[in-house]
Amino acid sequence: MLDRITGMNVFARAARFGSISAAARVLGLSAAMATKHLDALEARLGVRLFQRSTRKLSLTEAGQQYLLTVNRLLPELEEVENMLASQRVEASGLLRLNSPLSFGSRYISPLMNAFHAQHPNVTVELGLNDRVVDLIDEGWDLTIRTGFLRDSGLVSRKLTDCRMVVCGSPAYLERVGSPRTIEDLQQHNCLGSTISNINSSDVWRFGHKHQHKIAIKGTFKVNNGMALVAAAVSGLGLIYQPEFIVADALARGELTVVELDIEPATLGGIHLVYSTRHAYPAKMRVMIDFLFHQFQGKSLWATQV
Repeated sequence: MLDRITGMNVFARAARFGSISAAARVLGLSAAMATKHLDALEARLGVRLFQRSTRKLSLTEAGQQYLLTVNRLLPELEEVENMLASQRVEASGLLRLNSPLSFGSRYISPLMNAFHAQHPNVTVELGLNDRVVDLIDEGWDLTIRTGFLRDSGLVSRKLTDCRMVVCGSPAYLERVGSPRTIEDLQQHNCLGSTISNINSSDVWRFGHKHQHKIAIKGTFKVNNGMALVAAAVSGLGLIYQPEFIVADALARGELTVVELDIEPATLGGIHLVYSTRHAYPAKMRVMIDFLFHQFQGKSLWATQV
């Protein structure tokens, strides 16, 4: 017998992606089996949820109403099932967690001793890189992403906020002077990122919606935040980085925050992201809960500005 929950999942994903075959791939089903689940759901409800053709899949009025209910119920059901599953089964096995290089090395690695003390049978593989990984294709259980997330069919939980700051070494600011407006940045050696459109090597963006942009120039650009910090600490120029990357250098007095006339860009937060394709094994649930507890409501890199 085809189960109702899978049918609801097929329906929700098909509505999201506009394709039954795409929904099937996300859920690990064949297209034929996904269609059977959808047919059974429509038969059970006694209504057509989609208008189907060989080229297009569109929701009926009944489908639009049902989607509102399904989108509310499915996350609640998954949360309850995963909570109960993690309580029944001892967490064990290999857990693959991916993180941006700077954040993972500075904030995730130091937590692993505490995690191991709580869950000694879980082995953690931490992958560090600054590109967006594909959870399913690359076999990651969890990934940490910064910024505003696109609608990808994945689940995300916000761990903490993340803001940008402009800063430079005391020696550089004493030698060149401190900018007061974003236009003043054009007179400074601004060290940029080659992998970001917020603090790139030719344009820096400011404001809550990134609506203010200023052309900058500098003698050094790189694809890693910690490398930019090292260059700024040496006195080379100004950098514009997420606060968590520069927090240690700020705390040691090696860098100083520069206050400008326009507020820094908002990154949208630091998120833990995972797939909904399968029920979460205990090893995933305990890591999700552990990281959420470690970061939620805490400002681990608060700076005095």
